[in-house]
Amino acid sequence: MIRIDRVDGGQAVPLVLAVVALAVVLVLALVPLGRRVDERARAQAAADAAALAGAAEGEAAAREVAEANDAALLDWWAAGTDVWVQVQVGDVEALAQARRE
Repeated sequence: MIRIDRVDGGQAVPLVLAVVALAVVLVLALVPLGRRVDERARAQAAADAAALAGAAEGEAAAREVAEANDAALLDWWAAGTDVWVQVQVGDVEALAQARRE
């Protein structure tokens, strides 16, 4: 009978642990990125809504809509028929423009 010595036994466990560790590191690295992307989208949505409200009803309406969207209205200005707003959500700022009709 031929006897075969197994020298490579147990190689799967370290490999699986390495893959799991890599997955954990990737998840921990991507969570802040996901939060940043979410804040950016929420800031832009709040800016768009505030600009439309500001064009229709003025700065007070823009501020109210921004606050309803968990954003702070940093600036509102109008020139002719155009209105611009700048809002902040978390650390992210967004700018939007709307036209008065």
